Amino acid sequence: MSVLKGNAIFGQSGGPTSVINSSAAGVFTEALKQDCISEVFGAAHGIKGILEEKFYDISLEDPKEIELLKTTPSSALGSVRYKLADPDVDGTDYKRLLEVFKKYDIRYFFYNGGNDSMDTCNKVSKYMQKVGYECRIIGLPKTIDNDLAETDHCPGYGSAARYVAISTMEVYHDARVYDTPMICVLEVMGRNAGWLTAATSLASYKGAGPDLIYLPEIVFDMDNFISQVKAVYEKNNGKVIIAVSEGIKDKSGKYISEYGSDLAKEKDSFGHAQLGGTAQVLAARLKDELKCKTRAIEFSLLQRCAAHCASATDVEEAFKAGEMAVKYAVSGITDHMVAYEREQGPEYKCGFKLVNLSAVANAEKKVPREWINKEGTGLTQDFIDYALPLIQGASSPPMEDGLPRFARLKKVLATK
Repeated sequence: MSVLKGNAIFGQSGGPTSVINSSAAGVFTEALKQDCISEVFGAAHGIKGILEEKFYDISLEDPKEIELLKTTPSSALGSVRYKLADPDVDGTDYKRLLEVFKKYDIRYFFYNGGNDSMDTCNKVSKYMQKVGYECRIIGLPKTIDNDLAETDHCPGYGSAARYVAISTMEVYHDARVYDTPMICVLEVMGRNAGWLTAATSLASYKGAGPDLIYLPEIVFDMDNFISQVKAVYEKNNGKVIIAVSEGIKDKSGKYISEYGSDLAKEKDSFGHAQLGGTAQVLAARLKDELKCKTRAIEFSLLQRCAAHCASATDVEEAFKAGEMAVKYAVSGITDHMVAYEREQGPEYKCGFKLVNLSAVANAEKKVPREWINKEGTGLTQDFIDYALPLIQGASSPPMEDGLPRFARLKKVLATK
């Protein structure tokens, strides 16, 4: 494979996480070392920044600030939810991308995101191949939902899972101090896959977690739910903690959040319903049924970017994935995503592999049914064994005046 010389661009897309910037740091650090890469750009707001010719010259950034990206949450370059059309239906965006790539001699394109982002990456890759423009395109996984196919786990999941597990344990202790009955319903992110909600079982593993856990992998039945809660309520003298995924649905496919609000009628650009309010709906229903105090707690955005509570394992793996993306591309690989591969053995070890973008784009990985108990209200030891290694090690940003010191990029716009 001949050496491909040119410039590189990196973009972030989809929901933020605690470690997406760690992957960015890995890409930038490695790309700036490569002799075949002359300039390194960071796209403002993902693919939209490339279309609008708005990206930053990373070579002008202080190396210390790039290093601080490893412990800086969210998307430092700005994210986006922008769906590219089918190129056979509307090629406008693709022609514009090709124009920008040629103008800035972009020969390496790295895109960091989840399911929809890998679809974008795949479409751009296939188009560039079709028109004969040589550009090595590598996708980097990212999602706290942990639902990307073909990878053992996703960057961002371990840190979010750690936050969810620790927060659940803290709520457990807070919710049981009084001698009066109380039911707590915790709502965790997860549209179609319950990986993050399942992480509350790590708190149960330590004896301070939910009594009942409901994932979108299992059809939700309101009558069964009330019956199960009543049984725990009587057994535990009125103390019940429940964890639910925001995306649980009944047998008709209706989101439980729709039972009490119109939020789910709103759709984003990908046609996804805006979820939220599931815990409120269930808490209100239980209050009517059991005539006791109920509390709905929605972890909401807090679970996505809790860098102060990040998993060191997650941070380091995300950084390494960014490095590997560049190394793979420079070696001649294109049209693939960097994926995690867990090595077999008594000790946890994680390596990397390449998977074709077309195998990942828009595919979802759900929690295996055999990892959910027979009743559909909790997780088995198999899940604990899977998730526990991913939350190991404490990572937090360096502190200044008792507050985190996050990266401060100059963000100097590239010009041509």
